[in-house]
Amino acid sequence: MEVLIVLAHPERRSFNGALFDAAVETLVGQGHTVQASDLYRMDFEPNSGPWSFLDIQNPDFFKPQAEELHATQTRTFAPELEAEIRKLETSDLVIFQSPLWWFGLPAILKGWVDRVFAMGRAYGSGRIYENGYFLGKRALLSLTTGGFQSSYITGGEEGDILGILRPIHRGIFQFTGFSVLAPSIFYGPARVDESVRAQWLVEYAQRLKSIDQEAPIDVGSYA
Repeated sequence: MEVLIVLAHPERRSFNGALFDAAVETLVGQGHTVQASDLYRMDFEPNSGPWSFLDIQNPDFFKPQAEELHATQTRTFAPELEAEIRKLETSDLVIFQSPLWWFGLPAILKGWVDRVFAMGRAYGSGRIYENGYFLGKRALLSLTTGGFQSSYITGGEEGDILGILRPIHRGIFQFTGFSVLAPSIFYGPARVDESVRAQWLVEYAQRLKSIDQEAPIDVGSYA
């Protein structure tokens, strides 16, 4: 299985970094091929602009979707962006490893999605949802939160975590054809003992050993 792990945390020694390392080690150990995009260390540019393309169709009025379609037709995505798109296209499983910030993805990861999920390569011309480009591929969110699990339930201070994640699960992954696996969520790692974090790493690695056999979740069930 080909796996892409996208890491979005500014501190490489964070618990997100440890989860990333555990995933790479486990998946490679299981015989899978792992590609990685460590966005902060790559200094990935999250903003869309003319720099995303080698050729601009309309230099007088920049419209990202139109330029993405043009780049798809003419094969003129900038090399660094083309490399990320190819990682996405060739992967059987995509893992987003990041903290949950402001009920969503960190800006650098959202910007990665904005640019890499390009029209013509990830969606467009009716290729969405059940007819999406990435049918047969699966996606997994591995997230950390600032608060405890009790805050992320129905009636909790933050509300149901699956409802919070639906814009990502449905609006990014399923929109482009991915099947969605149950998220791995680590609640308040900065608030627990090192022994707890160590156990979480063991449990996450154990899950990943059979991740290729997991069935997707029903995203619509928590709409």
